[in-house]
Amino acid sequence: MTESESASITAAGQEVRNLLLRIVAALVMAPLAVAIAYAGGWLWTGLVTAAAIGLYVEWLAIIGARKPRLVVLGILILLGVGWVDAEHMAAAPIVVVVVLGILAVGIFSPERRVWAAAGIGYALAASIASSAVRLDPIWGFSALMLVLLVVWATDIGGYFAGRFIGGPKLWPRVSPKKTWAGAIGGFVASLGVAGGFAAFDLGKTVPLLVLGTILSIASQLGDLFESAVKRKFGVKDSSRLIPGHGGLMDRLDGFVAAIVLAAIFGFLRGGADGVGRGLMVW
Repeated sequence: MTESESASITAAGQEVRNLLLRIVAALVMAPLAVAIAYAGGWLWTGLVTAAAIGLYVEWLAIIGARKPRLVVLGILILLGVGWVDAEHMAAAPIVVVVVLGILAVGIFSPERRVWAAAGIGYALAASIASSAVRLDPIWGFSALMLVLLVVWATDIGGYFAGRFIGGPKLWPRVSPKKTWAGAIGGFVASLGVAGGFAAFDLGKTVPLLVLGTILSIASQLGDLFESAVKRKFGVKDSSRLIPGHGGLMDRLDGFVAAIVLAAIFGFLRGGADGVGRGLMVW
């Protein structure tokens, strides 16, 4: 056996182990996330806030600015927004906390101020949007599950289509492993999810297909955005928190983009208290 053949076998074995780790981690995390999403209330807000804190800390680590005072400041800001969300307060207090929080992180950051401020903005957007979509007592869970399942389907469909079909790269300068086949495979899988919701009478077919399309594209753009940030700072994984997945940002990058877009769209159609309804009822 030549050295190149041995290296290929080793690489293939490592890829199989990573895939198994991804599957096991998903089988543990996905049902837990769905159960907490169904429960809603403080449980969901707590999970969202914890995830947002993790995103912020990983962002600081990526840009090389994880200073204790910035970490503590960001945690306090995110906990404050989580508390406001859990109490279902008016939008004005949230806007005030967000603006002051972004300014504070920028002011207290000794270096890379704009990037540090963008990090807290990224985490705040993820937290607020996730809470807003779930808030509607009737349609919130369905709307949240639509976003989650579209993102998961996009990720899974993209992985297997890219792995078994391959072909031209999507954007090799930013993400060398992503292919056009993977992008299309993820998109097709997301349409399957949207069609499933329509089949179970959880919305009208055409709007759901359009929404699934938009959210799938947003998810893939969110993934590329995180890859671009990591490449700029020479980082491979945001952390090693999740076996087979890397860090929270590696796992949630697509979800953050999709949930923020979904929240904006739902807000424009249903108002602050009807984001879920705005997404699902046409």
